[in-house]
Amino acid sequence: MEATSAETQMKISDSEWEVMRVLWTLGYADAQEITGILGASMNWKLATVKTLLGRLVKKNAITTETVGKKFRYFPAVSEEETIQSATENLFSHVCAKKMGATIADLIQDAELTAADIALIQQTLTDKVATPYIACNCIPGQCECKEHQN
Repeated sequence: MEATSAETQMKISDSEWEVMRVLWTLGYADAQEITGILGASMNWKLATVKTLLGRLVKKNAITTETVGKKFRYFPAVSEEETIQSATENLFSHVCAKKMGATIADLIQDAELTAADIALIQQTLTDKVATPYIACNCIPGQCECKEHQN
């Protein structure tokens, strides 16, 4: 996986993800529209949604436009780049020698269509294997031979 610069790496909470999913789907929305969509399923009030929107603005994940007395919110980052950033963040915490097993576990646990499986198989067919992967853990964090005395 290609490294993401700190500038483009986006870390958002689970609640913020829910708000972003609404904005990615609709293209834009105001706080009341988002509350109408997520209020019942998440048990959120308007104040909660406004707090989450404020955090996302500070993180530069969304932008605002004033329309009358309301703010309209727009995603400033794409769903794809945010997923990529989250994936890179997850994998930065996994021992490099356990990457393959971690990916296999993710695939095993995911519900996949035939098209998804075909895409994964083609990606693996095209992938050039690395002859050696160095452990990136601190001594004592894993059981690889590189960290045993």
